[in-house]
Amino acid sequence: MKYILPEGLRYSTLSERRNFYRDEFNLSKVSKWISRRVGHNIFAVIIGRHTKIYMKRFSRHFSKTIIIDDYRGLNDVRSLILKFLPESVYYDRNIYSRVGGQLRVLGQELAFDLDPENIVCPIHGSLKDKMLRGQGLSFCALEFKMVRMKTVELYERLSSLFTDISAVYSGRGFHLHIFDPETLTWSFRERRRLASKIRREGYPIDEWVTAGGMRLIRLPYSLHGMVSRIVTPLTLRQLECFDPVKSRICIPKFIGKG
Repeated sequence: MKYILPEGLRYSTLSERRNFYRDEFNLSKVSKWISRRVGHNIFAVIIGRHTKIYMKRFSRHFSKTIIIDDYRGLNDVRSLILKFLPESVYYDRNIYSRVGGQLRVLGQELAFDLDPENIVCPIHGSLKDKMLRGQGLSFCALEFKMVRMKTVELYERLSSLFTDISAVYSGRGFHLHIFDPETLTWSFRERRRLASKIRREGYPIDEWVTAGGMRLIRLPYSLHGMVSRIVTPLTLRQLECFDPVKSRICIPKFIGKG
């Protein structure tokens, strides 16, 4: 079953994924993003869990999360992405140090994940309603607009608590990354407390992301293969009027070529 998406968004083909990661994936921008983090970075891919689009040789692994932690540089990471042609690319928000070949967790990057399925849509109902129809990840233009407005509100709310916030269009919704150094060493309890508080205030976040249970988050400048859009950092001003159907900053070159 294919998910229902706003008009203008669609699944990417394998050839489109290949072309994007070979010709358009901007490693210098990826490098600049991850340079804000310290320590060893771990990446991950999911080949075709939601789109069911994958190479036959990966049919046993298309829905699994494949970890990329043995690499020499970002060119190696891109080579592995080109091998798998995944629908999604992530990085691990944990901060690691490598000592004697062993990884040690030093902390975790704080983030907030807002997706349209957490919005109660006046047309399509709640997430529970959509799950009953087998359409849990489906969303409409109205839901996207509603979650964008909530993301702007949350950005402004978090600005009273933190000084270094980055907004990212994730492909279906938005991520807010917090880079204030003191948050890196927060405990699970501290993260969960903040997540619960923000959720109670009416913001449609995935609490388990903020609390730290889900460590993986989409890699900026990668391709979201379910909607054929580039995961794109945004300024607050860009966020306030962002439309993924029309905004050229998130549209890959293969859109418009057919």
